[in-house]
Amino acid sequence: MKSLLLLVLISFCWADHHSDNYTVDHDRVIHIQAENGPRLLVEAEQAKVFSRRGGNVTLPCKFYRDPTAFGSGTHKIRIKWTKLTSDYLKEVDVFVSMGYHKKTYGGYHGRVFLKGGSDNDASLVITDLTLEDYGRYKCEVIEGLEDDTAVVALDLQGVVFPYFPRLGRYNLNFHEAQQACLDQDAVIASFDQLYDAWRSGLDWCNAGWLSDGSVQYPITKPREPCGGQNTVPGVRNYGFWDKDKSRYDVFCFTSNFNGRFYYLIHPTKLTYDEAVQACLNDGAQIAKVGQIFAAWKLLGYDRCDAGWLADGSVRYPISRPRRRCSPSEAAVRFVGFPDKKHKLYGVYCFRAYN
Repeated sequence: MKSLLLLVLISFCWADHHSDNYTVDHDRVIHIQAENGPRLLVEAEQAKVFSRRGGNVTLPCKFYRDPTAFGSGTHKIRIKWTKLTSDYLKEVDVFVSMGYHKKTYGGYHGRVFLKGGSDNDASLVITDLTLEDYGRYKCEVIEGLEDDTAVVALDLQGVVFPYFPRLGRYNLNFHEAQQACLDQDAVIASFDQLYDAWRSGLDWCNAGWLSDGSVQYPITKPREPCGGQNTVPGVRNYGFWDKDKSRYDVFCFTSNFNGRFYYLIHPTKLTYDEAVQACLNDGAQIAKVGQIFAAWKLLGYDRCDAGWLADGSVRYPISRPRRRCSPSEAAVRFVGFPDKKHKLYGVYCFRAYN
């Protein structure tokens, strides 16, 4: 009994001795146990942040340090931001800061800086967001021998669309699939983006590459040609295939654009070459597949006129289903890849804003 009483007294004394070992921030108390626990703690107040292409975003990150462990602060604090790849095995350098020394890397040059709202704020601001900025970022803070990290996901508003070229279905290896998306003002979609699109109703029975090298496809209405009528809805996974030799379609992702997408009012229908020239004459360019999907999904663009696009396909966007246009669903309707020299259609143009 005496031993138990002594143990309780020791516990109270220890707790009282360390009661002032914390940092206060916005009415939150962050307690750092100096004896056996971490002396430096890094936190992201949000696990995921949302934005859109062309916008700005702040990736939240703050650090809390035990002042008794670091003394007067002889060690300079180093803050490093990296982007995690889809397989988490590699990291892409984004930004490093140590005292007055700061460095940005690659495509982030001139677009990233620390928010610096307080002494313990390591939040990163990214401006003029691109499609490639989507993904997960790691905030690492280092002081002396102590370091800690936090991960923040950056999500972009946008739309996922399936794509195959004029050659037909299942004609793209992984590298060609990546380029096909870039050619259509898009990037190859991630699994998370495809999964979100499936949850929003995307149903497509042809398998396509994703950014992690897997091949998958989304099914909301199970049927025999698409995995079986008695299977449950979901994203079907073909697994990982040879990126050079295996050939499939691709799922692309695009977001808001800085420009005007429109159907060109023209007195006559046009061949493909005439369509290209007509857009140029109007101070624009023939629109890309990613741009028609972005206009349809994000702006509610609706037009029941089939028109040429840059890849030689003919499509039209329907946001309000109706007879003779798209009676059962809102969709970007696909006419095909007609003969460029002899078939006549309208044209969709895109004029970028400077």
